[in-house]
Amino acid sequence: MELDFERCYRAVDSRDQRFDGWFYTGVTSTGIYCRPSCPAMTPKRQNVRFFPSAAAAQGAGLRACRRCRPDAAPGSPQWDVRADVVGRAMRLIADGVVDREGVPGLAARLGYTERHLHRMLRTEMGAGPLALARAQRAQTARTLIETTDLGLAEVAFAAGFGSVRQFNDTVREVYGVPPSELRAARRRPAPGGAGTITLRLAYRPPLHARALLDFLALRALPGMEEVRDGTYRRGLRLPHGTGEVALTPADGHVSATLRLTDMRDLAPAVARCRRLLDLDADPAAVDQTLAADPALAPVVAAEPGIRLPRSVDGFEMAVRAIVGQQVSVTSARTTLTRLLTHTHPAPAAAATDRVDHEVVVSGHGVSRQQLHDQPAGVGGLRGFPGAGEVAGLADGAFGMPAGRRETIRALARAVAGGELDLDPGGDREEAVRRLLALPGIGPWTAGYVAMRALGDPDVLLPTDLAVRRGAAALGLPSDPKTLDAYAERWRPWRSYAVIRLWRAA
Repeated sequence: MELDFERCYRAVDSRDQRFDGWFYTGVTSTGIYCRPSCPAMTPKRQNVRFFPSAAAAQGAGLRACRRCRPDAAPGSPQWDVRADVVGRAMRLIADGVVDREGVPGLAARLGYTERHLHRMLRTEMGAGPLALARAQRAQTARTLIETTDLGLAEVAFAAGFGSVRQFNDTVREVYGVPPSELRAARRRPAPGGAGTITLRLAYRPPLHARALLDFLALRALPGMEEVRDGTYRRGLRLPHGTGEVALTPADGHVSATLRLTDMRDLAPAVARCRRLLDLDADPAAVDQTLAADPALAPVVAAEPGIRLPRSVDGFEMAVRAIVGQQVSVTSARTTLTRLLTHTHPAPAAAATDRVDHEVVVSGHGVSRQQLHDQPAGVGGLRGFPGAGEVAGLADGAFGMPAGRRETIRALARAVAGGELDLDPGGDREEAVRRLLALPGIGPWTAGYVAMRALGDPDVLLPTDLAVRRGAAALGLPSDPKTLDAYAERWRPWRSYAVIRLWRAA
């Protein structure tokens, strides 16, 4: 990826936070790399190099600045927007695919040879898939070192390293000190017992937190998620186990408290929470485009930083979309709650009278004794059931017309069989094509899934009743065909326009 030196240097000189995560500043005279907003003195031009990724900076022999902590910057918004192979690869690497399946697994998911994938990532990111995954492992290790009481050997394997020696060498190379020194200088771990990690998720301001919480609260399913006292909590189904997260928006960051049954799930859990709240977006770019329309300008000015709530589970979002066909949000919520009662015994009691259980970390996981009879993950909330489980449910579990029930079963079989990829690194166009081939799925459902599960920023739902009502409220065309033509001016951010039209309705 080409980086314009003058533009990057101006961003560094002005300490512009909007560029954090877009690129990294390497200072050759000190041997460190920083985020653009680093408060340190602006380095001289002749001592500066710019890198498209932290992994590229590390590959050039630079270590992370311990003042601005560049590895904690929000991710580049490109990896949410871009639907090409590099964008898909970056989303999968963030979700821990390389750690779990290796580079061959990543290449297989993307449909390319390892050699060609390495060449594309080197060209765009300045580093190959192993180096990009290694940079993420280093960040995960630092988080575990500073926020838990895990032994350093346990941290090494929980972060995804193959050996303690590899862990020691990487931490020393990336941060300039051995792991024991990071542990000595760490912050005091947050209260909450063993197995609990609290960290700050950075974002680019502005963030309209109330809009996010309102959206999630209206659709929250008892026993799986809840919004209370300005905090969103939900259960998670993760690659190595279960978990629960509490997300509280704050000034300049979102506080995330994670409780995991397996610490190897930290990186994918963080990636999914960031995706759910759309924390890697560039709200200034979105708002600038939408505010150019006089009809949207007043609502953009009144509520800057509206995000696109996404999902932690693509299959879950697809089921929600099917259940929500031509019914109200409240009705869809009731039907989904019934579905959950047949996959999760007695979820309501777990949601209303939750008993927190401390998780005792033992090796990579938890003590079986501590989890015995625990009804939901590591706390009181559960993740959404998997595709295989939903496909096997009896007719009485669905509480909906037979045609819609069979649509959900067809979806579940396609996902469980690997015929339909709704993961963040899936091919958006191919996923939409396969969705439309399923019985009972039309353009509205496929578009909703593309917008919220696959993160497509440029989806319009012109036939959606709430979208049409919102358009009418703002003086826009409410006829689907006319609205569709009018919305061309909102590209490439039509999904964000949909969220604003829903709010206007």
